[in-house]
Amino acid sequence: MNFLIKKFNELTTTELYALLALRSEVFVVEQNCVYQDLDGIDQQSIHLLFYNELDLIGTLRIVPKGLIYNEIAIGRVCLSKKFRLKGNGKALMQAGIAYVMKEEKQAIRISAQAHLEKFYTQLGFESIGKAYLEDGIPHLEMLLIKNY
Repeated sequence: MNFLIKKFNELTTTELYALLALRSEVFVVEQNCVYQDLDGIDQQSIHLLFYNELDLIGTLRIVPKGLIYNEIAIGRVCLSKKFRLKGNGKALMQAGIAYVMKEEKQAIRISAQAHLEKFYTQLGFESIGKAYLEDGIPHLEMLLIKNY
């Protein structure tokens, strides 16, 4: 398994298609959530692609400070269903966090699905504020502050 980190304009059409197909598979089909995935933020984000050999199994995007939050954001975190519960989700997030801490040295804010609070807490995130609905799914804002 390996990771690639690319700016939007560095993605090949094949990589972009696989990324959008995986997000659709997880967020729209599996979670039965109709929402506008193509939100204009991808073009300004850094994309982490997680491969098992030639197959894209996970992805997330790193959104610059000021675009969504005052902090850098990690979002659109998704992992193919057959690769979950094997430590791959943790590896995906750790790679994203490591990139931010190395390159940007800043706090990270996420909008986490509420049922994943424990998962993100184990990665060092802390819940801030109250739960809210996003696209019909309960979410929490969470913040990760590390000593850089």
